[in-house]
Amino acid sequence: MAKITFLGAGSTVFAKNVLGDCMTVEALQGFEFALFDIDHERLNDSEMMLNNLKKSLNANVKVTAYHDRKEALRDAKYVINAIQVGGYDPCTITDFEVPKKYGLRQTIADTLGIGGIFRNLRTIPVMQEFARDMKEVCPDAWFLNYTNPMAVLTNVMLKEGIKTVGLCHSVQVCASHLLDSLDMPKDNIQWKIAGINHMAWLLEITRNGEDLYPEIKKRAKEKQQEKHDDMVRFELMDKFGYYVTESSEHNAEYHPYFIKSKYPELIEKYNIPLDEYPRRCVNQIEGWKKMRDDLVNDQNLQHERTHEYGSYIIEAMETNQPFKIGGNVLNTGGLISNLPENAVVEVPCLVDASGVTPTYVGDLPEQLAALNRTNINTQLLTIEAALTKKKENIYQAALLDPHTAAELSIDDIIALCDDLIEEHGDWLPEYY
Repeated sequence: MAKITFLGAGSTVFAKNVLGDCMTVEALQGFEFALFDIDHERLNDSEMMLNNLKKSLNANVKVTAYHDRKEALRDAKYVINAIQVGGYDPCTITDFEVPKKYGLRQTIADTLGIGGIFRNLRTIPVMQEFARDMKEVCPDAWFLNYTNPMAVLTNVMLKEGIKTVGLCHSVQVCASHLLDSLDMPKDNIQWKIAGINHMAWLLEITRNGEDLYPEIKKRAKEKQQEKHDDMVRFELMDKFGYYVTESSEHNAEYHPYFIKSKYPELIEKYNIPLDEYPRRCVNQIEGWKKMRDDLVNDQNLQHERTHEYGSYIIEAMETNQPFKIGGNVLNTGGLISNLPENAVVEVPCLVDASGVTPTYVGDLPEQLAALNRTNINTQLLTIEAALTKKKENIYQAALLDPHTAAELSIDDIIALCDDLIEEHGDWLPEYY
């Protein structure tokens, strides 16, 4: 029996989305869905939920919860990763509260910035354990990574020799959400996106062959006159010429222009939700308490296939029917020719029985490549830190982060890193 293993299966809602999608696919009937999570209570919740969904959808799959990770992975054909190391309490709290003491504020801190660096440093060792297990018990499996920080973690798994593609939610909804926000029709649209995860660029967008960017920019300028939820991205589009995939609250902290203690009025001007991720975590924890019974114990639970790429990728590989995704892959051979080849980029990819085949993009407009490189610098130094266990590489990653460097002195950045290392304690390996 072919097996799809889900690591971090205690993420019950996300497990429903991705594995529920798989249950609706004819080509995936007869598969075992192997669930693993270190939180056994949440693991049991997901097992119950998926078994209810299996009955409702009349799916011919086997749902099995494992308490041994290696056994969950054994002979897997596909591995889906959706873990979070350290959770909200204590690690997300640490990522936000320690930098606050230095006057450094963040919004999400799951990709770049000082919070993104330390989220990487505590997650990479776990990913390396996954890779060791996979090389032993399922060396030919495809690893579908949904865990942030996407670019770094995907890069690490590729370095470990695991067939990996990183998957984000923002690429496939970018164009439609933009047009919705500007009250523009979205039938018969064509778009092309490339860059890096959370900072990929809508390079072209047409409707019936007509370039939509002039009208998009005109309406965006008008919309900027009033407060709304996407002001950072519209400002970036105005100044750099292109719309970026990930949300304004994310992009506010990927650039040095928006969260500045010397210009506190920018927070109001661009409607930037500081401390958004901790607030979101608290709301999700409370929301789960309210929705748990309805989701886990509903024997008539229903599901319709979502826009998540996971099931479509597995279906394409199983049926050899090609499917196009926006995937995170190594920039081998210069897929984006003005970005480093040792970075992970987000580009259009073709998926079929051969696996994931990325497409060549060529040069990005130079200003977009320049913005990407500012983030890639920190990503690559973070990988260096994780592999060498040298504190100096952590310092360098932080010193090269655009937002951190715009706010703090060299001495304060190093002191902040030392404080975060100490506060994280056993969540990090030892650095010297």
